[in-house]
Amino acid sequence: MDISLLFPVLILLLFIPIFLSGRKQKRALAQTQEMQSALDTGDVVVTTSGLRATVVDASYEETIDLEIADGVVTTWLRAAVREKVDPTPEDFSTPGELAGSDDLSKDVTDTTAGPDTTDTTPTDSSDTPGADGRSNGRS
Repeated sequence: MDISLLFPVLILLLFIPIFLSGRKQKRALAQTQEMQSALDTGDVVVTTSGLRATVVDASYEETIDLEIADGVVTTWLRAAVREKVDPTPEDFSTPGELAGSDDLSKDVTDTTAGPDTTDTTPTDSSDTPGADGRSNGRS
């Protein structure tokens, strides 16, 4: 193989992954923008800052109103919404499942042995070495 062909082939091999990753990023951006424009009232979303909220008004083109707590509604840019999530995640238990649990109905009793018998006499630590093994300099 001629050395003059090696350089163009090497450049071509370097630009193929860059081109493919650019296409993948464009596709992901298009999907995110489509999701953000399709938001509707009642959707549970997570913002780019990690805030989980419920959409209460999605009638504006650029912004949406999110309820972050009962009665607390804030206005956000649509671009701040990272993902739409399932409002009832399976990893959380429902209150009905917890009511029958034996662990919650156990009585917690005080198991202390009596009065505290710890010696609280102050000690002189001037001769004791520090955590690094060196003298603390109070000689």
